[in-house]
Amino acid sequence: MPKKVDHRERREEIARALWRVVEQQGWNRATMREVAREAGASLGQVQHYFSTRTAMLTFAMEFAAEHTSHRVAEGLAGATHPREVLRVTLAEMLPLHPDSRATSRMSAAYVLEALHDPELHARLRDELREKRAIVEHLLRQAIADGHIPADRDPEVETNLVLALTGLTPLLDLDVIEPRAALAAIDRHLDQLFVQPPRRGSAARAGRTG
Repeated sequence: MPKKVDHRERREEIARALWRVVEQQGWNRATMREVAREAGASLGQVQHYFSTRTAMLTFAMEFAAEHTSHRVAEGLAGATHPREVLRVTLAEMLPLHPDSRATSRMSAAYVLEALHDPELHARLRDELREKRAIVEHLLRQAIADGHIPADRDPEVETNLVLALTGLTPLLDLDVIEPRAALAAIDRHLDQLFVQPPRRGSAARAGRTG
């Protein structure tokens, strides 16, 4: 009997190949032919799963987002303080280890594509609005629970927290080191929260893999 093909698994293999090509060679070199070579597949096989390079990039970003969510969930195991939650989440959004570095490069390519593709633009805008809403909800709850001073504006604080992801190009281009980025995150969170979590909890939140 012919071997049953796991189409989801094959698409994920192609997505991983795209990650590697983008990380090592850049988005401009990430042609479908080059991705096929990296995946050990034929061009026809790649085109069977993805009709366009944009479709391949979109799936690869969705797959990368799933990986990021899993890493955040692992990092938050046992976390109870909102500062810990924000610290782990922000750390995973920065290129601090191999997986997140690959995702960072993919995200940069995705944004550039979205600027010139109305469908991608709308999709990415909605995704970012949803993620921003999650952070704002967390901050509003932290204010309500007394972890953050009541006079803080949750919308402004949300924007300031997310602005920390702007450290990405400084890390990618070796302008600063990971410890400097984490120090900036810690300083901002220390200034935002009334009282930091217990030392043991903070140490656990600092593990970035």
